[in-house]
Amino acid sequence: MSQTASSTPADQTDLSRLRWRARRGLLENDLILQRFFARHADQLDAETAQALGELLGLDDNTLLDVLLQRTALPERLDQPRMHTLLAALRQP
Repeated sequence: MSQTASSTPADQTDLSRLRWRARRGLLENDLILQRFFARHADQLDAETAQALGELLGLDDNTLLDVLLQRTALPERLDQPRMHTLLAALRQP
């Protein structure tokens, strides 16, 4: 999740909002998202932050199913940047 030379760093206000939105009703989602932020928050670029915001728009059960690969991404989210983000979220 490192930034490339051409990427724009994520805005700190946006990151704070994402952290707040990442607080979920399912403990499993909370644990996965907290681990992701602990590892990658300081390296997120604006595009990845936007993708994470879109992913957080899913309801809790769908999000967990996507994270655990029990279901595919909804078609509107099925993009290369989302798959890169999911790979980072799924890292143990």
